[in-house]
Amino acid sequence: MQSTSKIDQLIPIPDNLAKLTYQTFQQGKSYFGLAHKALTTQLLNLISPRVEIKSKPVPPEVIPKLQQRMNQIIEADWQDAERGVYPQSVLFDNPWSDFFRYYPVLCLDTLQIWQRANQKRYQEFSPDIAMDGYPSYYLQNFHHQTDGYLSDWSANLYDLQVEILFGGTADPMRRRILAPLKQALKAFDSTPPQQIRILDVACGTGRTLKLIRDALPKASLFGVDLSPAYLRKANQLLTENQGELPQLLQANGEELPYVDNYFHATTSVFLFHELPAAARQRVIEESFRVTQPGGVFIICDSIQMSDSPELKPLMENFHEMFHEPYYKHYITDDLVERLDKAGFTDITTEVHFMSKYLIARKPLV
Repeated sequence: MQSTSKIDQLIPIPDNLAKLTYQTFQQGKSYFGLAHKALTTQLLNLISPRVEIKSKPVPPEVIPKLQQRMNQIIEADWQDAERGVYPQSVLFDNPWSDFFRYYPVLCLDTLQIWQRANQKRYQEFSPDIAMDGYPSYYLQNFHHQTDGYLSDWSANLYDLQVEILFGGTADPMRRRILAPLKQALKAFDSTPPQQIRILDVACGTGRTLKLIRDALPKASLFGVDLSPAYLRKANQLLTENQGELPQLLQANGEELPYVDNYFHATTSVFLFHELPAAARQRVIEESFRVTQPGGVFIICDSIQMSDSPELKPLMENFHEMFHEPYYKHYITDDLVERLDKAGFTDITTEVHFMSKYLIARKPLV
């Protein structure tokens, strides 16, 4: 069950006030993210001036479009909560303990990231990290992160880094998978809720699994990820909150350790832009294999050129400013074609803020 604060239990908050509170909460996170980036950039330039990066100027008209998109996703988030896709209390969920514990560490780590970016050190890991058993494309300092995805240090800072990057909208973007997920699962209404199985591929720190559990508290949840450190963080996050603990496994999405047709739904959030093209296709094919006929596969990832051409300068700058070696190909890749090639049907797409969603069915026959 989703917990609520004692104040909410004693004094119900009117919907209009709750909505205003939520909007203010999100705006506060956005302003904090902007202030953090502006201040740290100025300070780091004083300490260690950054090598000039060949980024394209962002046209002035793009900024109001971004603000409009952010307002739209905040409104969509509120509307989904209001109609019961997930509890309203989820909207105010924030990892405050992690924020106060790790934000000072994140600020210190920013200097290492800055220096690594300046010196173009893209494959640098601590000497105590075992490097065997991972695909070569995974051994990268994605976003110039210290230790890539392979240390507890990285896992502890990741959610804060993503929140700052997206101005506090990371969870609202993740939550956009929940409405189509619940809608698709109506195909299995005759199945007891406890027997509904959902897999999150590349579950990372467990944020998406936590949100799915908020919306579908009785479902049996599963998660796989290549990083043992991120799985430890996911286990910590999911243990701290009420609900059954999902089954987490270290595994590659290209070779899922499950039998055919096992899951009623499969999800993947913010994975595909960090995969080379061949790996994207294999993950899609494996997701098709493990999903039941009539089941759904939902992808949430970055926008692409085909759906957001007006934001082309931002997409082109992203892979230049951050170490995202496969992003340039991703933004022109045809994911619908890849899903169709794997056997999925009834493929639909949506765009919310900086994220794109693909919802695909595995046919009954």
